[in-house]
Amino acid sequence: MARSTTVESPWFRRFRPADAAPARVVCFPHAGGSASYFVDYAAALAPYADVLAVQYPGRQDRFGEPGIDSVGVLADRVYEVLLPWADRPLTFFGHSMGAAVCFEVARRFDRDGVAGPDHLFVSGSRAPSWPRDSAVYRLPDDGLLAEVSELGGTDERLLADPELRAVILPALRSDYTAIETYRSAPDAVVPQPITALTGDVDARTTLEQAGDWARHTSAAFELKVFPGGHFYLAEQRDAVLEVVAAHLRG
Repeated sequence: MARSTTVESPWFRRFRPADAAPARVVCFPHAGGSASYFVDYAAALAPYADVLAVQYPGRQDRFGEPGIDSVGVLADRVYEVLLPWADRPLTFFGHSMGAAVCFEVARRFDRDGVAGPDHLFVSGSRAPSWPRDSAVYRLPDDGLLAEVSELGGTDERLLADPELRAVILPALRSDYTAIETYRSAPDAVVPQPITALTGDVDARTTLEQAGDWARHTSAAFELKVFPGGHFYLAEQRDAVLEVVAAHLRG
């Protein structure tokens, strides 16, 4: 059984290790996000699952590494390092860019005939078949930061400090490049059930775009709508956690 004492990886954070739990939940952050966004998830789900929060390069304790500006390459890297942790059932939870990354990681498990996740929770994200019609990654620094500020989900203190802004900008630009240039085949599917979660006033994802995740699974699909915008899950944390916990209990 994989344990934090024997399997070390800069790609994962285990804020509440649960070695005796019967399952694992792998959490994939949004563009500009980090593993620490899921600290509360690790605490709340610990009775049911060992939570691995993905830490993309270029942020927090990985500031010294260059960011990765391709969803496909990110998925390749995560897949490689996740394999040793697939010794028990996996559940994926990805928000915004993280939804695309977790979908592509699941496709790699399926491609190689390896037992992968048993369920995908994709949050705040349009289906892979919808084109990304924005190019925020091409904006000058001020424009990119304004976009991030408008969406929320990023500590405003980081955006207000010139030195911190200079540190986080490369990772932000890499992430936005990755998701805004992401293209998936219209008929790309995974064999796992998918639950799409979205805010009812998300300016970046319509209900139709979220609902079209149904086209990307050969199993069951469910759409759950919560009050709020793109980062609805901050205000609706308990309700979102209950959806994941109900799956794990089942």
